[in-house]
Amino acid sequence: MRHPVETAAVPVDAASPARKARSADAAAGLKNLLQLIHLRWFAVVGQVFTIEVAHYSLNLPLPLPQMLLVVACLVAFNVASWLRWRSGYGVSPVELLLALLVDVAALTVQLYLSGGIGNPFVFLYLLQVTLGAALLRRRYVWTLVLVTALCMALLTRFHLPLPLAIDFSHGLDSPYVLGLLVCFMLNAALVTLFMQRIVGNLRQRDARLAAIRQRAAEEEHVLRMGLLASGAAHELGTPLSTLAVILGDWRRDPLLARDAQLQQEVAEMQAQVQRCKAIVSGILLSAGEARGEASAQTSVCQFLDALVAEWRATRAVTAFDYDNRFGDDQPMVADTTLRQMVFNVLDNAREASPAWVGLCAERTPGGQALRIVVSDRGPGFAPAMLRQLGKPYQSSKGRAGGGLGLFLAMNVARTLGGDMRAENLPGSGARVTITLPLSAIAL
Repeated sequence: MRHPVETAAVPVDAASPARKARSADAAAGLKNLLQLIHLRWFAVVGQVFTIEVAHYSLNLPLPLPQMLLVVACLVAFNVASWLRWRSGYGVSPVELLLALLVDVAALTVQLYLSGGIGNPFVFLYLLQVTLGAALLRRRYVWTLVLVTALCMALLTRFHLPLPLAIDFSHGLDSPYVLGLLVCFMLNAALVTLFMQRIVGNLRQRDARLAAIRQRAAEEEHVLRMGLLASGAAHELGTPLSTLAVILGDWRRDPLLARDAQLQQEVAEMQAQVQRCKAIVSGILLSAGEARGEASAQTSVCQFLDALVAEWRATRAVTAFDYDNRFGDDQPMVADTTLRQMVFNVLDNAREASPAWVGLCAERTPGGQALRIVVSDRGPGFAPAMLRQLGKPYQSSKGRAGGGLGLFLAMNVARTLGGDMRAENLPGSGARVTITLPLSAIAL
């Protein structure tokens, strides 16, 4: 990288890790609520089918109006749960507990109307407890266990009679044994199906939480580098200003003015001091200090054209292809951080491919973001680097402390709500794509 220090400080994301963790829990809660909605539809269909078989095929006298009313209430609650899921708001563990308690209540009423604990489908309570153990926190799980145990205890005393003999001697010819078998198959199938889905949701949540923790560690690393660079920039400001004053005095000194060679060297020293001061200013601006002085009103196309012109004038590259396909221009605010982010990616491409570098700028299909694609014809990224893209000190150049360019560029893109992706091209070469929401850089 030509100027890795100029972006040593990048503003970190405003969202706290705790807030992101709560967001991950809320997203997992939404997915788990959807699984309960699906399970409840299975319960509705299963109850209707079971009531029909028991009443019309086995000729068991059942209170059909009351049992169908319970099914209708369950359907209404499931529709309300679906509307709740459609709202997109996070689902708390308490809401999941209440949903499971509603299912337990519906099952309890149906068992009360059909024989109580003598009904072979009483073991469906185990399905609710199993789901609760996977979805809920410990204290909520024990609440669910106590409620289901209380319901079973009450059903031993309070229930409507059901003329179904508990007879094991006739095997599968016994309606009670057949009901137990069906209940076991339902429990096993539904637990297997929905537990796999729920465990998948929990794994996705854990992976997201791990990514959030990793991101927080990276942002803390960036912040430490920013504080270090900002402190160094402040310390360098005074001696650089002193050198600039001394060199200015030398240029105006009558005795030194007679030596043309010395005047040329002084002019060169002044230019280098000014360049050092510009680098120090860039560090401070990237760290968020006096940022307004570097922000400038421009447009997307003007910013890109000026950026490409500056990079082309200050870097040695055999061929550089620039293709601006952004289309209708729009106002934006540009600063040093944005410019240096693209410079870092271009410098990486030039080091990998000194003969040719390409930059293409365009809108995303929806027109809501700016996409900057930097390509080269070098050897491409190693697979390990692609897996660790955006991690600090992941460099193919073998230099100690290298690999910060893409790391800093990735963090700038994330801070603006965008992202950065890298891929190897077929044959040879690599491509890095930066996507920035236009709303984040709009004037």
